Amino acid sequence: MVNNEDLLALTHVGEDPHKYMGAVTPPVFLTSLHVFDSVEDYFGVDIFKDEYYYGRASNPTVTILEKKIAALEHGKRAVVFSAGMATCAAIVLACCGAGDHIICIKETYGPVRHLISDFLPKMDISATFVKGDSVKEFEDAIRPNTKLIILESPTTLLLNVVDLKGVAKLAKEHGIKTYIDNTYCSPIFQKPLDMGIDFVMHTMTKYIGGHSDLIGGVVVSNDEKFMENLMIQRDWFGGVLGPMEAWLAIRGLRTLDVRMQRHYETAMKVAEFLDNHPKVKKVYYTGLKSHPQYNLARQQQAGECGLMTIEIDGDEKATARFVDSLKIFERGCSWGGFESLAIAYTYNWEEDKLKYFDLNRSVVRLHCGLEGAENLIADLEQALDQI
Repeated sequence: MVNNEDLLALTHVGEDPHKYMGAVTPPVFLTSLHVFDSVEDYFGVDIFKDEYYYGRASNPTVTILEKKIAALEHGKRAVVFSAGMATCAAIVLACCGAGDHIICIKETYGPVRHLISDFLPKMDISATFVKGDSVKEFEDAIRPNTKLIILESPTTLLLNVVDLKGVAKLAKEHGIKTYIDNTYCSPIFQKPLDMGIDFVMHTMTKYIGGHSDLIGGVVVSNDEKFMENLMIQRDWFGGVLGPMEAWLAIRGLRTLDVRMQRHYETAMKVAEFLDNHPKVKKVYYTGLKSHPQYNLARQQQAGECGLMTIEIDGDEKATARFVDSLKIFERGCSWGGFESLAIAYTYNWEEDKLKYFDLNRSVVRLHCGLEGAENLIADLEQALDQI
């Protein structure tokens, strides 16, 4: 259950209606620059104290959003970016340089893997991928030049759970920074900073935005100096979030708690239905007691989101027929919005990739939106009847 401080962060933190003519909703500051009364005023601006001179450095609407998310994640400062990948790249480049080493979970987000495997070697940054089932896996992967551990928990395909306290403790013993993508749980259901993680990232495109109408990312930390330097780095690289997107994310935060509770309630009913269906071989969902890491998930997470994965009892043609037969679940990538989505995730994977993840082509990822559990179950049932 969300605490009262979180509810205030969602609704009021960072806002002051008296600054904008008593408007209950803060305005969108659609401005590229700010003007001053004197040369001294201009050169006296401090962007770290909510002062503004140019939109690439900071913006009043963006600041409101950053204050809210920092409060939600129990961090000292949040920095938002134009996309989740812009956030990820910024953290990696701020933590690592030539000759450094990264440990990353095997089942990381696809573009993150490409960043690590295809781009970072050009900068002489190497990486080791681990499944992440045990702290010892991470310990065994540590090298003298390891600077960063990249985590997701739960992961967003097979919903593997990482022992966050254990990994954070290990990393601190070796002077290594830790970074987690916390998008699955949102700040409502998991607080990684409280477990010792250094940097918590969210793709705001998903639950924070909640309406599938914005692209954005955010990172939160208690390392004030690091975050100030990250703001400067954001200015250099230009991956800034626009004020309109920031306003949409603020709007999304207003209902984040109630939406997450509904996603959780709906997805639990859907997962239980699928877990007992004869045409479904397996359900990957950490809310189910059948999940091998259910107890660890309960220790770290206050709830679940609407995302799950299933394995159909059939080949890829039967799997595609199931997905194509869905009527409420639309076929599309991403997740975290109001709408339910389905994607035949491994349908076009090459054999070596299937072998690497120990999967087949009958894997479907589902996102349960806000259409109601009974409606979604009925849709899934009629589609399963087609195979």
